[in-house]
Amino acid sequence: MNFLLLAIEPIVHHPFQFGIGPIQLTGFGIAVVMGFVIAQTIAQQEMERLGHDPAPIADMIIGAVIGGLLGAKLYFVVVLGNWEALFTRGGFVFWGGLIGGAIAVLAIARYKKVPVMRTVEVGAPAVAAAYAVGRTGCWAVGDDYGRPWDGPLATVFPEGAPPSTAGIMAREFGVTFPPGTDPSALIAVHPTQLYEIAMATAMFWIIWRMRKHSHREGWLFGLYLLLAGIERFVVEFFRAKDDYLAIGLTIAQVLALSAVVVGIVWLYALRSPRVGVTISSEI
Repeated sequence: MNFLLLAIEPIVHHPFQFGIGPIQLTGFGIAVVMGFVIAQTIAQQEMERLGHDPAPIADMIIGAVIGGLLGAKLYFVVVLGNWEALFTRGGFVFWGGLIGGAIAVLAIARYKKVPVMRTVEVGAPAVAAAYAVGRTGCWAVGDDYGRPWDGPLATVFPEGAPPSTAGIMAREFGVTFPPGTDPSALIAVHPTQLYEIAMATAMFWIIWRMRKHSHREGWLFGLYLLLAGIERFVVEFFRAKDDYLAIGLTIAQVLALSAVVVGIVWLYALRSPRVGVTISSEI
């Protein structure tokens, strides 16, 4: 009986961070750095496999870092109207980062005279891998968690960003609680960071398996848009959010559906096979 009671107790999350002298390192920062490192490694490998010079990838990654972080922050500040987050550590949104990073990468690709379709072709598996790794950072700091839940993976974030207390969830995410609920009470929630890590890993695996497709160059990016849109649309049903529109969907879900539509059109438009290329399922 004691074992059964223990089994349903929520997971208590504590941020992953440590100091090296005066420098404080967080799991989020480490994950972001590793995400870009992995993206560069995969993109360079794919450029070489396709018989092209991988040298421009390093400059594109620098652009992705600057453009991605800037875009992620501006999306949160402007679209969601949270101007207080402009100079805070938090407030980085995936869709803003993707758009900002893509603009910067394509600008550098144009300067380096790398074809757009080639850029997005090698970028698809690179971004998918970086996203899977980057989401581990959200778990490490206790950010982007879900709505209240009492299931087997339910988690409380006493030191989250922000902590998952009843007061904060009611004020910042519009979650309603029974009258008399203590605002300081810790609430168990969906560990949506773990959901996203799992789905993003599956997304990368699918794209990686399909990277030797026989379609026109750039086709793989359509597959990325389709899968990324589906992943984001699904996880938003579990996230603690306050940006619901009149249609009952969040802003992120509307963008996710747009990505799905664009992805489907992209896949169809570039479906014609390339001459002399056969599909392979080798890893």
